[in-house]
Amino acid sequence: MARSPSNAGDLYRAVWRWHFYAGLFVIPFLLSLAVTGGLYLFKDEINQWLYNDTVMVEAQATPTVTPERQVDAALAAYAGDAFRYVPPPADNRAAEVDITTANGKQAVYVDPYSGEVTGSTPYRGSIMWTIRYIHSLSYFGETASLIIEIVGGWAILLVLTGIYLWWPRGAGSQRQRGGVVTVRSRPAKRLFWRDLHAVTGIFVGGFILFLAVTGMPWSTLWGSQVNEWANGNNFGYPDGVRVNVPVSEERLVQRETTTTWSMEQAQIPTSEPSAAGPIGLDRAVETFDDLGLAPGYAISLPSRATGVYTGSIYPDDLSQQRVVHLDQYSGEPLLDMNYADYGPMGKTLEWGINTHMGQQYGLANQLVLALACAGIVLLCASGGVMWWKRRPSGRMGVPPAPSDPRRLRGVLALLAIGGVIFPLTGASMIVMALIDAVVRRRGERARQTAATS
Repeated sequence: MARSPSNAGDLYRAVWRWHFYAGLFVIPFLLSLAVTGGLYLFKDEINQWLYNDTVMVEAQATPTVTPERQVDAALAAYAGDAFRYVPPPADNRAAEVDITTANGKQAVYVDPYSGEVTGSTPYRGSIMWTIRYIHSLSYFGETASLIIEIVGGWAILLVLTGIYLWWPRGAGSQRQRGGVVTVRSRPAKRLFWRDLHAVTGIFVGGFILFLAVTGMPWSTLWGSQVNEWANGNNFGYPDGVRVNVPVSEERLVQRETTTTWSMEQAQIPTSEPSAAGPIGLDRAVETFDDLGLAPGYAISLPSRATGVYTGSIYPDDLSQQRVVHLDQYSGEPLLDMNYADYGPMGKTLEWGINTHMGQQYGLANQLVLALACAGIVLLCASGGVMWWKRRPSGRMGVPPAPSDPRRLRGVLALLAIGGVIFPLTGASMIVMALIDAVVRRRGERARQTAATS
């Protein structure tokens, strides 16, 4: 049975109203996420350009000095305790020694050929790390990072309602192109911005959905809960590989700030103290090299008698992701895990995260997502201009409510499904629904007052 024009109009207004609310909330964050995300796609290239004199060295045919001597050189320049060592990932790259000093943590770079310090930066304090923290809102504290989950859910709502509003309908819709795949009118007119917004939205909407969904694993509440559930049911990393050796209560995420989502909650094995003493960093590096860890791996150093050497690498190629723990006394691998060991959910989410960061498919991945980020900025700008041109003077310009309130309830029922999946988003939708109810009642009273006066 076909819907009557009034019913169809009511449904359109209900969807439009919630699309407006979603945009009102999400646009500032989408702009920030698009700009910072677009920059972070090229983090390696930007870091190398900004810190070229510090991280790059001249490749030489002479042997390099030992890792222990490199660490000693860094500690001579910055007194403190070394907690991480990164062997040179290429012949023309410096080694990195991360040190806890009295004034905070420092990343110190050492020429592996001469053993001389080439420079330093605050640990995780480079420009690109700052951009990453702003992107995730963790720069503003843990509470602020909760907003990311809410924004992700609202962004999904924004795209789904936008697709409905864009969808051609009515007489002649089969031939309609204006506002569907082409832009009509000129910039001085609202129609131009409406079409630009709709056409841009349909092209970048899929990217927004993908980025919102693949960004959720980093969220404070949803991401941590799903991680715990996945790893507790062998959908993340397999349970068996971590119970065959003694483990501490320390989790990998507490030791490494760049570990993968699937490995965050993996427990760290323990070493058995031996009268023979520790093997030392030089032998640990030799062991990791013999085990075939990909270039660019980092080594977390043992900080106590039962600690371990942890070699980890999270490269662009997912198949080479790997974490190996060595007993600091025997040098034997206690746990050796790579991408192939992850469960189905772990593999899927790691692929999504790697693609989200522009790493999985090389330069093409970076360029496609950079264009998507530019499209998101254009989408937000066109939406803002369109709203400004449409809104009545001195008013918010909220789209009209449907004449039949049941249409709004139907839309809210559909939104509730997403609210159950993403609880923080659902809670914010309840708040928004209450605000909307107040706005509608005030509008009705104003109309009644105008009618009786």
